[in-house]
Amino acid sequence: MNCSIFAEITIFDKYKEYMVISDKKFVAVSYDLFVGDEGEEQELMEQAPKEAPLKFTFGLGMMIESFEKGLEGKAVGEKFDFTIEPQDAYGDYEDGRVVELDKAIFEVDGKFDTDMIFEGNTVPMMDAEGNRMNGTILEISKDKVKMDFNHPLAGERLHFIGEVLEVRDATPEEIAVATMPHSCGGGCCGDCGDGDCGGGCSGCGCGEH
Repeated sequence: MNCSIFAEITIFDKYKEYMVISDKKFVAVSYDLFVGDEGEEQELMEQAPKEAPLKFTFGLGMMIESFEKGLEGKAVGEKFDFTIEPQDAYGDYEDGRVVELDKAIFEVDGKFDTDMIFEGNTVPMMDAEGNRMNGTILEISKDKVKMDFNHPLAGERLHFIGEVLEVRDATPEEIAVATMPHSCGGGCCGDCGDGDCGGGCSGCGCGEH
């Protein structure tokens, strides 16, 4: 192999090796997400294993800001262990976000949509202003559907333990996808880029709502 080409490849490999998480970098991380108060036994809420990591473009609003702060500046192979307080994650749990809706809203061709509307399911909804949100069905009565529009992790302290698996420059296509309107609303993840939530946080954990 030509020595100059070999030198260029070596330099490129070292560049990739020492690249750190910053704006417009494509990032893949594995993690365990625990919830619970400090000093108490914490519950494992979510996992993004190495086989199915959380993937996102950093600095474009795909993840909640406090999650990105915990990762910023880290390189491939680095471990992380940080906690996010409720006010910096999904806020406090609000009783006012639990509402009863007329059952007729969920009819399709005059029939109640039993395929989508059942207790425990989370469904996308839209308010009068056109804002999209996810609601979890708590109870179905004779003429009402009780739904909870709090984020599933509202009121929780989020404790992330994981490892950085990949850091590279994001492609123009990845940046374009990250800046599109999204509606994942789930996990950990911000709007989770609410487009492709990747693994885990997806419901994640980390995404905005």
